[in-house]
Amino acid sequence: MAKTAIIQTRIDPKIKQNAQIILNKLNISMSEAISMYLSQITLHKGIPFEIKIPNDVTAKTLKDAENGCELHQVDSVDKLFQELDS
Repeated sequence: MAKTAIIQTRIDPKIKQNAQIILNKLNISMSEAISMYLSQITLHKGIPFEIKIPNDVTAKTLKDAENGCELHQVDSVDKLFQELDS
């Protein structure tokens, strides 16, 4: 099938940059990734993942994390797993 349709969109440059880094590691172009996403929308007859409005607790936690508030820190990944296992 010929690829002749064009999509133009505006996106936060940082989001695009971060996505591009991941796509490069996967050896997938931005166009291929967008095409795969649109194909999944077609196959699922909707967005291919759950979209929800976070409850108040989740919204506050996300905002705090973005602002660097109340973050738990550990010295190593091993220590993190030890804490999670206890």
